[in-house]
Amino acid sequence: MADERLRELERRWQESGAREDEHALLLARERVRPSLAVLCCVHGNLEALEAVLADVDHRGIRRVVCLGDVVGYGPSPVECLDLIRARCEVALKGNHDEATLHGAYNFGLWARQVVEWTEELLRPGLFSGATRRARWRWLEQLPERHAEGPDLFVHGSPRDPVNEYILPMDVHYGPTEKVLEIFASFERLLFVGHSHTPGLVTEDFQHRTPAELDQVWDYPGSGKAIVNVGSVGQPRDRDPRACYAIFDGARITWRRIEYDLERTIARIQANPRIPPAYVQRMREAV
Repeated sequence: MADERLRELERRWQESGAREDEHALLLARERVRPSLAVLCCVHGNLEALEAVLADVDHRGIRRVVCLGDVVGYGPSPVECLDLIRARCEVALKGNHDEATLHGAYNFGLWARQVVEWTEELLRPGLFSGATRRARWRWLEQLPERHAEGPDLFVHGSPRDPVNEYILPMDVHYGPTEKVLEIFASFERLLFVGHSHTPGLVTEDFQHRTPAELDQVWDYPGSGKAIVNVGSVGQPRDRDPRACYAIFDGARITWRRIEYDLERTIARIQANPRIPPAYVQRMREAV
């Protein structure tokens, strides 16, 4: 049925040459592409990651991309790293992943404390086994960007894929130099995380939250947009549920997933290397 629809759209476009028929054909081609689950900012929260991947499996989605920050903040960095390695077709480098490798030089005291503990867990020594060495090599080899056709995937922004934030306030003042440069650096859709706040920035410099969009946004057929997929392990939009996005080539759907938050909190409280202040942050999602 999908193939018949595509053939009909191709015939119509070839006969008419109309731009609207070209857009319809492009969107139809995208829709027959397998859906993609886009995750970011897992931050060592195993319970949240397992719940998100269970939702991904329930929806029959096979392709998973992680935009980085597998580790940092949370109590289960090794388990999350192993699960992301096993499940993700693509994984990118985030700033906490980078800091674990090379040092948390621009981090606050609490975040640096967790990064240093994570490095102790992951960095291989002289007599480390093959599994530990393989984890470290995987972390070292994470790329900073990934492209699929006209769409670009990074942790932060195209200007600085690992560290730069794209925030709602960046568009409140209209076409700033920063935002103009970012929009000029990708062709169609830009998928990011890093700020832990899901949302959409359109080419007319408007920011909308998933709640304002009823959790769904359909690509209109032309133009550009920045899609923040939110955070799996530590949301900061006052909704403590795990967040990720599904992309079918033309539609973005943000998913909020309940998980055993209290179990994660118990792991944090049992770990003297993780600041107890993170408990309140997790509960309030700030």
